[in-house]
Amino acid sequence: MLSPDSTAATASSPIDEDAAYQAWCTHDARFDGRLFVGVTSTGIYCRPVCRVRMPRRANMRFFGNAASAERDGFRPCLRCRPELAPGLALVDSSQVLAQHAAHLIQEAVHAGRSVGMPEIAGRLGVTDRHLRRIFLAVHGVTPIDHLTTQRLLLAKQLLTDTAQPVTQVAHASGYDSLRRFNAAFQQRYRLSPSALRRAGRAGPAGGPPDLVRLRLGWRPPYDIDGVLRYFAQRQVGGLEVVDATGLRRTLALSHGGRLHRGWFAVRFDAQRHELEAAISPGLAPALGGVLQSLRQAFDLDADPERIDPVLARLPVAPRPGIRLPSGFGGFEIAVRVILGQQVTVKAARTLAQRLVDRFGEPVATPFADLSRLFPTAEALAAARAESIGTLGIVRQRVGALQALARAVADGTLDLHRGAPLEPTLDALRALPGVGEWTAQVVAMRALAWPDAWPATDIGLYNALGSRDPKHLTALAEAWRPWRAYAVMRLWQELEKQT
Repeated sequence: MLSPDSTAATASSPIDEDAAYQAWCTHDARFDGRLFVGVTSTGIYCRPVCRVRMPRRANMRFFGNAASAERDGFRPCLRCRPELAPGLALVDSSQVLAQHAAHLIQEAVHAGRSVGMPEIAGRLGVTDRHLRRIFLAVHGVTPIDHLTTQRLLLAKQLLTDTAQPVTQVAHASGYDSLRRFNAAFQQRYRLSPSALRRAGRAGPAGGPPDLVRLRLGWRPPYDIDGVLRYFAQRQVGGLEVVDATGLRRTLALSHGGRLHRGWFAVRFDAQRHELEAAISPGLAPALGGVLQSLRQAFDLDADPERIDPVLARLPVAPRPGIRLPSGFGGFEIAVRVILGQQVTVKAARTLAQRLVDRFGEPVATPFADLSRLFPTAEALAAARAESIGTLGIVRQRVGALQALARAVADGTLDLHRGAPLEPTLDALRALPGVGEWTAQVVAMRALAWPDAWPATDIGLYNALGSRDPKHLTALAEAWRPWRAYAVMRLWQELEKQT
């Protein structure tokens, strides 16, 4: 039986080429991002959704990731554009270390920071040599090959979809030297950046000329209604607006040591399995970070073919393509989770609104209903506790918010999907006012951990008919490693009953 698992490329589990060939022949979008096809007669590699003329089977080589195809000398297709393919989410414990390393590399690339393997290994608590060995076993390429591919695919997307100068694209992709950037392009793609821009310009057209317009793919099915409903129930005035097709909101992102402010709007294109994003000029220098935020916030890297069969074991009706929506920035997510301790979603939304109105920095946008940014960690850390308390936030929660803000502001706590899980959970639990429920929900939303399990959640008590956390945890063994998705599905079912 054909399944995405049969195409997973690791040292111990080579690709099933018959299954991969069938996926290619049927243009199966479920395999997008998990399978790439290199054509020896052209030297180009494609996504399985590509509609190019069918090559001879003898000329086809199959890869589990883009870096492996590029390592073997293939350059990316200008038509199907491998940089638009969804990535891979964290899955099981045997791959966690390598996946965390991959996400740390991606996070650094998109944030415009230099990154070294010794630094990443140190953050993950292993030696540099051990990390390289594990990374090669899981991904089939070295960390340096993966880093180079991530940088060049980001650059390729910016060259194709934006009018940013080549020097700015080089910087946004993590290259301090334009000469090194040009050399890397020539070596990998046998094109100069300017030649690739001329050959591959195919970005979405229309709209104000100063907006940056980008696209991001996902694997079908995708529960668009469920995701938009999630954001609509939590939207904060002045910060975000949700409608039937997408979302608009303000955003501030750090890139290259500077904070960039602006807004974006996204729309779901269900027919093409893509998220279309329009991004304001103020965020243009931080486009890599914006793309990472969108991928995580809308869970575009999820693999329903692996998740849905497990969720079919839940005591509720199946809902294909369920996603794990999060938010836009780990600090904001964690603040909202703390505000949601022991209160309803509506009450937490009211508290978040007051916090934004009081401490959110004003920002100019062309929309009357978008006017403020979410408060920064530095702003909340510096605020007087009494000022936060006047918003109706109880003293214990004020203490938790400010302890969180100080930890994020001074760099002792990182909250993104590349952060190592257990050390980050330990750091969260050490904060005053942060218990296991809060840590698990932050892991679920800010760290994108698919197996997070807030066993004491009142919603789970109601959905599963028990108030015994140990009993619920035993039940949830059947839903590993996707327990966080099970939580989302059970929460959705409760919403139907209220």
